[in-house]
Amino acid sequence: MKKERRICNCLLVFLGIVLIAATSCKKDDSIVLSVGDSYQGGKIAHLLVNGNPGFDANVQHGLIAALTDQSTGIIWWNGASSLTGATATAYGTGNANTNTIVASQGAGNYAAKLCSDLVSGGYNDWYLPSKDELFILYTNRLLIGNFENSNYWCSSEVSAGTALLYSFSINLQGSGGKGFLANVRAVRAF
Repeated sequence: MKKERRICNCLLVFLGIVLIAATSCKKDDSIVLSVGDSYQGGKIAHLLVNGNPGFDANVQHGLIAALTDQSTGIIWWNGASSLTGATATAYGTGNANTNTIVASQGAGNYAAKLCSDLVSGGYNDWYLPSKDELFILYTNRLLIGNFENSNYWCSSEVSAGTALLYSFSINLQGSGGKGFLANVRAVRAF
């Protein structure tokens, strides 16, 4: 009888350990992210919805904005008046634009390079947003926070001498000379 009780108690202890281990290893799928939440080194600026490229009904993806501006006055280019080929404007194209600009312009202190060199919150995959990504930042600026009423560069190029920017003070997209000083806010995809 004592032997059976001992085996039964051992079995209950074993099952309890297995249950505790299974519970502690369970992924919490109940976390729902929202625009403005602190997440992965910044603030969530946008969450993909059904119909967006890359949307996954099982895993949230979107765009994260850095917590602060990386510059309050930097040029778009490295002083080389040339077409870089970074002309994409759609959501999801800012990273490719940034890589294209840096490959074309090389070393230096300019908007795309500043973003591609950024290491913040433990992440090093930041980039200069495309036109549409920058508009999302403008739209959600109050939830993201720390924006100035100023002009912000995006990675979308217009010509050898101009690129697109967005005026956060008057809600207006336009183009500016690549030597113009504007603010920069890096983003990253998740």
